[in-house]
Amino acid sequence: MDNTQLLMWLGGLWQTLWLVACSLAIGLTIAIPCGVLLAARCSIIWKLPVHIFSYIFRGTPMLVQLYVFYYGIGLVIGRIPGVRELALWPLMRQAWPWVMLSFILNTAAYTAEIVRGAIETTPRGEIEAAKSLGMSRNQIRTRIILPGALRRALPAYGNEIIFMLHGSAIASTATLLDITGVANTLFTKTYEPFQPFLIAAGIYLAITLCIVGSFRLIEKRLSVSA
Repeated sequence: MDNTQLLMWLGGLWQTLWLVACSLAIGLTIAIPCGVLLAARCSIIWKLPVHIFSYIFRGTPMLVQLYVFYYGIGLVIGRIPGVRELALWPLMRQAWPWVMLSFILNTAAYTAEIVRGAIETTPRGEIEAAKSLGMSRNQIRTRIILPGALRRALPAYGNEIIFMLHGSAIASTATLLDITGVANTLFTKTYEPFQPFLIAAGIYLAITLCIVGSFRLIEKRLSVSA
């Protein structure tokens, strides 16, 4: 591996990490209120939009979602009169915003279900104990239900992060040079399929092991503090 290839791999690693990290962060911000709403005892009218959103993005392949946003909306929107004159057009014409948007909505849909499940499995005894201490509904929600739910959701959310990391490999189909994109580029240049794809697999595996180790450490510390 020469210096040029090393720089390509480092660039692909950075592209993957920031794309996944930003998608997960924004997706989590959307997912928490959606999950709380799904678990709340309120009218189905309020829950219906979130249910539809969740079913669409959990029920369709991630690759299809990426194609819809990038090859569908991303390319068609440029044909609308006046769009090319907008200040945001230089951003909208790039690939990464559409890739990130599809990743954000996908992870938000899955994470919302994780949050909902964690809230609904709150032990009834904890809620009754909080009521006996005179806590209001708001205090029970913020001090008992949500902190406990986030702890219970941690293992499932760790799996979601790994899923997003592995799923981000499809970003290369939208011309982004992530880890898989670099492997494809080197393959087309050298016609040696094993070396670039083995390196890519090794990088994904190393990141996955770091994520698993980090979440086990967090879970261990939370269980001790609890």
